[in-house]
Amino acid sequence: MRRARYLRTDEREEAVRSLEWAAHQANSISADPYQWKWVLIALHNAVQGFMVLALWNGNGLLTLRDKIASKWLDAYNNGGPFPVEKLDEFLNLYKKVKDKDNFHIIGAGPFSPGATHDKSFSLLNSCRNEFIHFTPKGWSLELRGLPRVCLDALDLIEYFGWQSTAILWHKQALVPRAKRAVKHMRGALRTLEVAYGG
Repeated sequence: MRRARYLRTDEREEAVRSLEWAAHQANSISADPYQWKWVLIALHNAVQGFMVLALWNGNGLLTLRDKIASKWLDAYNNGGPFPVEKLDEFLNLYKKVKDKDNFHIIGAGPFSPGATHDKSFSLLNSCRNEFIHFTPKGWSLELRGLPRVCLDALDLIEYFGWQSTAILWHKQALVPRAKRAVKHMRGALRTLEVAYGG
């Protein structure tokens, strides 16, 4: 058996792999509630990945922080050093995917949030940040609302993943993988939603 010498990935693989990992971990939550940590971190990464893919627009500038995108364009137009590219923050990306002015391809309109989406995305980001930047403390996280947060996040993934034309999939095999992950994760989350009492 030949051993791999490199881990190869790209923005599409990252989005789908993170989604698959979130779905995998979601099946373990009923046995171990601590698995919520890994579900929230992986799902946050997946949602961010799908937003990046949706905002790519042929050059990726919409995915960058505004000041960096401006500096990049200036360097491109006037010659000069290009800035270090830094991805925009999660909630800024979320704001951008809701703006119709950021979509110019037919069938690639913005994400239209429902009544709970904005709150869910804010909570998803907050929980992920608490876990990633965990400070010395005790912390209790109420589980009751977490299935809804994740179900709302899956709405955005489905919309950009295959309900709109915003994402150009170079490897078509990634789409059925993402669909399977969403289906399995939705099933696990609905079961948990009932178990937690809504």
